[in-house]
Amino acid sequence: MARKEFVRLMESNIWMLDKYADKLRIDQAQLSGFPRQQMSILVRLHQGGRAMLKDIARREFVSAPNLCAVFRKLEADGLVLRVVDEHDRRNTWYSVTDRGAQLARDALETFRNGVEQMFANISAQDEAELTAALKTMNKILSKMEQ
Repeated sequence: MARKEFVRLMESNIWMLDKYADKLRIDQAQLSGFPRQQMSILVRLHQGGRAMLKDIARREFVSAPNLCAVFRKLEADGLVLRVVDEHDRRNTWYSVTDRGAQLARDALETFRNGVEQMFANISAQDEAELTAALKTMNKILSKMEQ
């Protein structure tokens, strides 16, 4: 019975967090002037460092050919750098440029400000409880990744 309750709570929390994330994504996209998918990919690439197209595609749940179009646009805008692997020309590495890194940092700051505003009116007790719960969740999810 406890497992079913856990699954229901996870489902409920995922849907709730998704609604909040949608609100934050809209604001972020409007501020930067770039589509949400491009900004998401740019921020993840900035945070995760240099990566191959196939790995980014797998992480983003997007086919590599569709992702190529996004990266062509990001490259044309001077936000990412594309380098063909010298040892295996079938592989292409992508990384953010200085301009792309700055835009990613700006987007993250916008995101953090949005989260702060969204939760500005909760009580100190609710914030402390939510913070403790999120710390516990992050700790457990980190264990699962190992």
